[in-house]
Amino acid sequence: MVEIAGNCRRVMDAIADAAERSGRDPRRVRLLAATKTQPAEAVRAAVEAGVSLLGENYVQEAQAKKDLVGGNAEWHLIGHLQRNKARAAVGLFSLIQSLDSARLARILDREAQGQDRDVGVLVEVNLGGEASKTGVAEEGLVPLLREVSGLSRVRVRGLMVVPPLAADPEASRPYFRRLRELRDSVNELGLADVALEELSMGMTHDYHIAVAEGSTLVRVGTALFGPRSVPA
Repeated sequence: MVEIAGNCRRVMDAIADAAERSGRDPRRVRLLAATKTQPAEAVRAAVEAGVSLLGENYVQEAQAKKDLVGGNAEWHLIGHLQRNKARAAVGLFSLIQSLDSARLARILDREAQGQDRDVGVLVEVNLGGEASKTGVAEEGLVPLLREVSGLSRVRVRGLMVVPPLAADPEASRPYFRRLRELRDSVNELGLADVALEELSMGMTHDYHIAVAEGSTLVRVGTALFGPRSVPA
């Protein structure tokens, strides 16, 4: 657990350095610990080291860990959300980073109304056009946002992307840059209840590039916890 604390400090320092080198305020870039398959004690060590955002891929895994981890960290859903898990997700997560359809948005809105709360979301954009990944296609982004803007309890806070996997981190840069451009162009439309402030992009191998291209949330797992010991 001492190693996790040291890893957290190194990553936070690296994020701040990348922001400063890009002329950005380091306070505008937040570290989210991607905790998929990690035991509660490892996640707790990250929280104790100063990590305030935790991201889970599956609703059921967050349900099993959240009380065990404790603390005041925010929990985000960073994996695909199945519609039948929407009710639990609204109660568990402060931000759902993987909205990809109007149908899911309507379900989230209904569940949020039932729980008398707003639900924050990011729209996941599949910029690589990969059939194996979820996310709305680039050309579907604005139509989706126009539908979501009419919902009473869904609040779109930004965009998320997972670029195609590549050995060279620089291969991710065009996708990060394009997501930033999309964020800026959408904000110019002035859609109701759509304020795209967050850009969730960058993971262990390419987060320094994501920060340079405008990321506000970087999702880091391996650099904090080491390789996963349990298959995904």
